[in-house]
Amino acid sequence: MEGAVYPGPELADPMRLWHRPRGSPGKLMAEINEESVRELRRLIGAAQRVVVFTGAGISTESGIPDYRGPNGVWKTQTPIDFKDFVGSESVRRKSWRGRFTGPNVMAGAEPNAGHLAVARLVELGKVTHIITQNVDGLHQKSGVLDEQVIELHGNASYATCLSCARRYEFKALRDVFLPDETVPYCDDCGGIIKTATISFGQAMPAAEVERAEQATLACDLFIVLGSSLVVYPAAAFPRVAKQSGARLVIVNNQPTDIDPFCDLTISDDIGPTLSAILD
Repeated sequence: MEGAVYPGPELADPMRLWHRPRGSPGKLMAEINEESVRELRRLIGAAQRVVVFTGAGISTESGIPDYRGPNGVWKTQTPIDFKDFVGSESVRRKSWRGRFTGPNVMAGAEPNAGHLAVARLVELGKVTHIITQNVDGLHQKSGVLDEQVIELHGNASYATCLSCARRYEFKALRDVFLPDETVPYCDDCGGIIKTATISFGQAMPAAEVERAEQATLACDLFIVLGSSLVVYPAAAFPRVAKQSGARLVIVNNQPTDIDPFCDLTISDDIGPTLSAILD
């Protein structure tokens, strides 16, 4: 499979891969656990087929809040259940209102050091696939090809018809919804249009789950970046990898239930850690 190429001089200097979010105090490379970095570098060097599994924690360094952390989105907002979205036009109107009139931090986010380091590992031929729980599209924005990114929870950068799967860009939908809050319906079949993310109560995309399973079974090193591993079935993939003989690494600021089964766990920021292994 052809690897992605991230353009730009930053690749020659891993330290410059680290994009520090506004307001972040940052972390110096000297503060990273050097022993852990050496071991992670060794594991990656010895591996032939690396799969990277990413959760919300990799994107917090781009200024996107996580969902379940101490300051997570679900602390202040109640998610809309899929059956409620489908069953009520007023709920859909509320959802579109939030999309088009509320703040959209994700739209302006840029890949950080973690995304760019993963893209570099893809370019080097080490990483075959990225399995992500994120919907922000930052892996593709960092230069990784679409076919190497498996989006288990969809993508928040566009919408689709739930009946015929026609894709819609938000600009066209915004023109329909504003200014009188007309709920958009599919031009082709009259079906319900929804942001192309997986909501609570909505079935996981079967094709993406199958792709993720195949990539997991084929890998010899599985690296988890920034996931609490509590959302299933996505969180089962690290266990599947380990049971299939792959080495397992978790880089996450909080402990997970499967830490005892890992070959290496690193409780540190993702961007500086991955930048260090490329140094």
